[in-house]
Formats: sequence, structure tokens, C-alpha cells
Amino acid sequence: MAAALRFSTGAIEPQHRSSKWNAVVSEAYFPLELQFRDPVHFNGELARAELGHVGMSRLTSDPVNYERRRSHIRSAQEEEYLVTLPRATSVEFRQMGQDVRCDPGGFIIERGDEPYRFLYERPNDLYVLKVSRRALAERVRQPDRFCARVIDATTGTAGLFATMVSHAQSQIDDLTPTARETIGRQLLELLGLALNDASNASESGYSSVRAAHLSRVEKYIRANLKDPDLSPDLIADACGISKRYLHDLFKDVNGTVSQQIRDQRLVAARDRLQASRDLPISEVAYRFGFADQAQFSRLFKAKFGMTPSEFQRGALPRPA
Repeated sequence: MAAALRFSTGAIEPQHRSSKWNAVVSEAYFPLELQFRDPVHFNGELARAELGHVGMSRLTSDPVNYERRRSHIRSAQEEEYLVTLPRATSVEFRQMGQDVRCDPGGFIIERGDEPYRFLYERPNDLYVLKVSRRALAERVRQPDRFCARVIDATTGTAGLFATMVSHAQSQIDDLTPTARETIGRQLLELLGLALNDASNASESGYSSVRAAHLSRVEKYIRANLKDPDLSPDLIADACGISKRYLHDLFKDVNGTVSQQIRDQRLVAARDRLQASRDLPISEVAYRFGFADQAQFSRLFKAKFGMTPSEFQRGALPRPA
């Protein structure tokens, strides 16, 4: 059981603290340009660990201005997000022409493939999660629309998400690898639910009525993935809408009902394989409504870049 990786400027000679902090932060998240109010006397600590598909860290430091520039993005291999929860004081964030101020009790999402500026004027204590766009997009439609937007985490699902982040961080050194993977998946699920709730409260791009219908449909699909009879007819009837209207809803998100069912089943099956790597692949395939193991393996490889057996052996997926 590996402990979290920890770094402190306390053991670094003053003249090297700012450059070392820049290197450590860039390694934990992605390349950034840092500006310090007092480089020589700067103090900072960073602890980070991997929770399956989620990178979790706690960062405490004196004031810093972090900038993600075009030159940093050219070498990016995968689109990733940072989810930042300030705990001591507010942070200011600018991306895609939007300026926001996030106080403790909220969180913001930063796109790694777009330039941004992130700063705090007083010493701060931050929880930061690093997640891939692919992992988040499996749980929430068009996650980019939540970037540069403050999400209230004082109540509801977002509050539960923030509480779980805090608890997981406090227990990180005592968690087994299996527990870390499980908690990482749970954090992603809670984050997705929190963003969907925020979307329902303030929807743009199409009417709130259509958004509510689509949200209810998606929740029904997720709750009934193991039903082999799950179909557009069943979904439309259960949600009290016509089959034609159901199909029309998914045109808003450039997809189809069948694609949504298949993709959600693949994600659930992958998570099940990850949680119990000794389960027979055929059992997982049938459990989540696939006709046979061959069909399941073909679709799994198309979505995740590897076969289920390769995934069970711990192979890394090929870039999409």
C-alpha cells in the first residue's frame, strides 16, 4: 500500500524554492507558468495520490499566479480537467473569456487544453482532482460547458461530492489499492451527478423542459442497465413520453438512445471488471445485457482501445 507522494519547500534552499515548486506542480497537473509574490520566501506543500482514474492532491501554499499558455498545450497527449475546491480563501479564474471568483464552499473546473489563469491573493489550501475528459464525458454530457463556472458545493449532491473528497484525502495513506480505485469511481459518479444537477438548475442551449426529460431518461437508463429488455419503447413508456419525442431528445446531444444504452452498459461493465478482476468476462457481458461475449469484446475494444481480457490484465488503453 503506497502512501501519497509528498513535497514541501521547507527542505529546499530559498533561492531554488520557486523553480522547484513550478516543476512539482507541473508534474502533478500539467505544464504551467508560475508567478510568485515573494519567490525566495515562498512556502508550499503538495501531497498527491492516484485513485484509479482520478488524481487527487492537496495543495497548500503562499499566493501564486498559475498560467496555462498556448505553448504548454501543443505537447498535450490527452484532454484533462482539474476540479479545484478552495478551502481557505477564494481563487480567481479566467478561461475562454470568462472570469469567475470561487470561494470556499464551491468548486470550479479547468480545461487543460485551453489557456487559463488561476490565482489566489492570500495563502490557500486547495483540494484538486485531475480527471480525463473521457472519464468525465462518460458520466455527464458535454463537460466543457461546466468550465469557468462556479458550482455551489454547500448542499445537495455537490456538497456530498465535496465531503467525500475531504474524507478521501484525510484517509489516503490508509487505503488499499482496491479501495483507492473504488473511491475514484465513486468520486467520478458523484461529480457527474453534481454537474447534472447544476445543469438542471440552469440549463442553456435548449429548453429546461427538454433538459428535465433528458435527465430523467438518462437516470432511468443508468438504473436499468442490467435489464436485457431495456429498449427505446420501454424507456419512453417508463418516462411518460412518446418514442418519437425520446429519439428527438437525443438529437440535442448528437447521439441516439441505443448508443446511450450501449455506452452506459460498457462503462458499467468496465467498472465491474475493474472492481472484481477475477470475474469471468462472459458473466459480466451477460449481466449488462450483451448478447454474447464476442459482441461484448468487440464493442469494449472499440470504446476503450483494448479487449476485456487485456483490461483485466491491467494493460493501458491506447490513446483515442
